[in-house]
Amino acid sequence: MTLAAVLRQHPLHFVPVLAMFAVVYHAIVMRMVGDWSFDPNYSHGFLVPCLSAWFAWRRWPQLREAVVIPSLWGLPLLGLGLVLLLFGSVTLELFTSRASLVVLLAGTILYLYGTGVFRLLRFPLAYLLFMVPLPYTVYDALALPLKGMVSAVATGGIRLMGLPVLREGNVIIFPNITLEVVDACSGLRSLMSLAALGTAFAFLFLPAGWRRWVLVLATVPIAVAANTLRVFVTGVLSWYMGAGAASGFFHEFEGIVVFLVAMALTGGLGIALGRGHQDQRGKE
Repeated sequence: MTLAAVLRQHPLHFVPVLAMFAVVYHAIVMRMVGDWSFDPNYSHGFLVPCLSAWFAWRRWPQLREAVVIPSLWGLPLLGLGLVLLLFGSVTLELFTSRASLVVLLAGTILYLYGTGVFRLLRFPLAYLLFMVPLPYTVYDALALPLKGMVSAVATGGIRLMGLPVLREGNVIIFPNITLEVVDACSGLRSLMSLAALGTAFAFLFLPAGWRRWVLVLATVPIAVAANTLRVFVTGVLSWYMGAGAASGFFHEFEGIVVFLVAMALTGGLGIALGRGHQDQRGKE
């Protein structure tokens, strides 16, 4: 029986499952939404479920014809999800309890509908992980070396312009001003948002295979390079214009422009990869 036939014969069969998820995860999801609202590092979280649902909807023509054969392979995923949920609840570890939602959702779909439906929905399900904020221990461990690297490269560029500058860790020192490269300028914030957008672009516009992976992985150096450019420009402008260039509206606007540049570079790379695939098919 196809998924479309199952939904016609039993249109409300999934309501109890959704109700169970709502009861179990209401508080967890609402707190996560609060993080999206108040933590700029994860503001892209609002977009992720919408994109995931759209990805699934795009596959509806294939989904409706997929044969439903419940699979016991869903039980290990369900077990793993329950363990993660229990561990997160007992230890108050937010990342684990939030990630368990995605695992349990995947296990439920695999158990109820089988491998055919699950295979078509595995990317939309995996994409939901972008909405889960990283543990701050992981975030800090990644941000610290990134801040040092961004500071070092930006300082080197400023020196090449002949400006007097020193660096101590993630602090850039001019004779007239001292700039600290904080977490927001490390590139990690834009990296997480850019990775989510780059992955969506790869799924929508590139064929399955290495080209998708190239685009997704390229978001790392693109995000870091863009934020290095931001720190470099901020340093140069601060030397000539004073502390106002490193704070307030101008600094925030600069960050928006740099992120748009990073998005344009990611999109440009995606277009180039797509054209390369078309050229290769044309030669065949």
